[in-house]
Amino acid sequence: QVQLQESGPGLLKPSQTLSLTCTVSGDAITNNYYWTWIRQSPGKGLEWMGFIAYSGSTFYNPDLESRTSISRDTSKNQFTLQLSSVIPEDTAVYYCARGMPKSLYTYDYWGQGTQVTVSS
Repeated sequence: QVQLQESGPGLLKPSQTLSLTCTVSGDAITNNYYWTWIRQSPGKGLEWMGFIAYSGSTFYNPDLESRTSISRDTSKNQFTLQLSSVIPEDTAVYYCARGMPKSLYTYDYWGQGTQVTVSS
């Protein structure tokens, strides 16, 4: 079975950098999937943020690209989201998910999600 689990701080102040880690079990992040970060807020709904592919290539939502970095540690089977210069509008539930190859924006496994609140 494939499981994904998010971890990281739940409360940040504006201007800080958010760092979340997704730990994957049951599959290797070097396998042929797109390891993705998605967030959900009441105002915007689900918002795709970006992915790191099995090859290590990254791709980001253009609306967030300037502040977003996704990396991985294959030895730990983890991939990490960094979102810099956070603002209150970044408050959301953040999910990691496994994107299916040849099926854009479809995900077969999701983490439970973690609440992140940006407040002064």
